[in-house]
Amino acid sequence: MPRILVIDDDDIVRDVLRTYITGIGFEVILASNGREGLRIAKEDSFDLIITDIMMPEIGGIEVLKELSLMNNTTPVLVITAYGTVQNAVEAMKLGAFDYITKPFNLEELGIVINRAIGISRLQRENLLLKRELKKKYQFEGLIGDSPAMQRLCEMIEKIADTESTVLITGESGTGKELIAKTIHYASSRSEAPFIPVNCAAIPKDLLESELFGHEKGAFTGALNTRIGRFELANKGTLFLDEVGELAPHLQVKLLRVLQEREFERVGGIKTIKVDVRILAATNIDLEKAVKEGRFREDLYYRLNVIPLHVPPLRERREDIPLLMDHFAREYARKRKRQPIRFSKEAMKALLNYEWPGNVREVKNLMERLTILVSSDVVNLADLPEKFHGSLIDASGEVISQQNGDRFQSWTEEMIPATPEIPEEGIDLNQIIENIERDLILKALEKAGGVKSKAAGLLKLNRTTLIEKMKKMGLISR
Repeated sequence: MPRILVIDDDDIVRDVLRTYITGIGFEVILASNGREGLRIAKEDSFDLIITDIMMPEIGGIEVLKELSLMNNTTPVLVITAYGTVQNAVEAMKLGAFDYITKPFNLEELGIVINRAIGISRLQRENLLLKRELKKKYQFEGLIGDSPAMQRLCEMIEKIADTESTVLITGESGTGKELIAKTIHYASSRSEAPFIPVNCAAIPKDLLESELFGHEKGAFTGALNTRIGRFELANKGTLFLDEVGELAPHLQVKLLRVLQEREFERVGGIKTIKVDVRILAATNIDLEKAVKEGRFREDLYYRLNVIPLHVPPLRERREDIPLLMDHFAREYARKRKRQPIRFSKEAMKALLNYEWPGNVREVKNLMERLTILVSSDVVNLADLPEKFHGSLIDASGEVISQQNGDRFQSWTEEMIPATPEIPEEGIDLNQIIENIERDLILKALEKAGGVKSKAAGLLKLNRTTLIEKMKKMGLISR
């Protein structure tokens, strides 16, 4: 139930407001003066604050000023006497949502209250959405523990909170837009818009209007003025996906925007200035396109200030199980079922597939299997035919499916065998402790003995890792 704080020194007005507001379905908290109202507003949260302007000691204007200093964004409705509207104007300048005059009409009051509550809810939903987006596109969203992904994350951390233009390269499906969003939400522009544009998906004759907007009557069908993506991204980030597909005349216009941070709408003469950070992505070789005359050399160097290359999945096979686990859990939540797991034979086939569609192909496969396979364990027979081909041994040599028993090395390490349970039973705690000890030692070896790095490999806090090592006797207490 929406909650409203009423601040008024008049007992009768407080009673009238409480009776009416409770009657239209809202919870009411009362304060008899400005000081008490500010204390309550500081200790609790509300959807709306209604305050009288004229009160002893601390009036409505002072309440508004104090709420502003507290960074309280709750809408404020002020009540003022008929002859003191100038006070209401001052209150509006200080950020009040609206004002009503005494004596007030309760029906009109109800309309204003409902409008304010609606705006308050939209503000709250917008804030929650921004928080969720920021959380979703933190570095944890970049799934992978391979050296290539670690280097990529380190690079993103260095460049995120800069104004430099970034060119993200990589094959289709590697997650270039995810990288761009991660950069945006890790920067000081994260509260401003992230506006993506797929330059290959929009018809070439419409792309200029899409990017820069157009004036009314600029061309047939331009019935109204339209704001382009550059203006929408002002103070934020514009992501130009498949930038290599830009037509030559748009390359010229984009170059000017990168240099001057200004442009004109299609059919317009007014110069529009914008504060936008540009992130671009491509799956083609732009250097080759420059040599062939298909892409401007000066634009290429403007875009390629900081190059980021996203490696294909076949070059970081150790990340495949992590990605599968991530998507298995995601689709299991959506389908309200247990996450699917893979038999050893199925995982071998998956690990040795070339994955031409990269992460996007993994995601699609996991969604399909979650829907079609009723068992919690996916066997080789459940996989599409294309996964039943060749395997690769530890040395990288292609071997046949029939000789798959030779496949050992890192694949087996990533899929530890589950011990058989004998008739007399097993000590589960001891087995778990042995596995934990073994993984800690392997992580320390991989990290060159650096505990903080080993903790990162195990997704643990450094202090947690040290406590576990002390408990196991690996270091002295």
